[in-house]
Amino acid sequence: MLKVECDRWNESASVLREEALKADHARTRERLMALYEICNGKSATKVGRETGRNPQTVMEWVHRYNISGKEALLYQRTGGHTLFFPEK
Repeated sequence: MLKVECDRWNESASVLREEALKADHARTRERLMALYEICNGKSATKVGRETGRNPQTVMEWVHRYNISGKEALLYQRTGGHTLFFPEK
């Protein structure tokens, strides 16, 4: 069974939820809320179905969090055209 290792990072599901609600970028919010839902008993398949994401992607978010903490889930722009108005 897929498990979010909040204890490893001295966090809880409620901390993940709070961080998700105040995250600057929508993708970061989505990732943290997915982990929160898994902490509360949902499967990666169900979270993926509800969010329109592939369950394998959701599982990857969990593995990245378990290895490196929530910083590994922060959205980082990696390519594409340069933005005319930079993101804040």
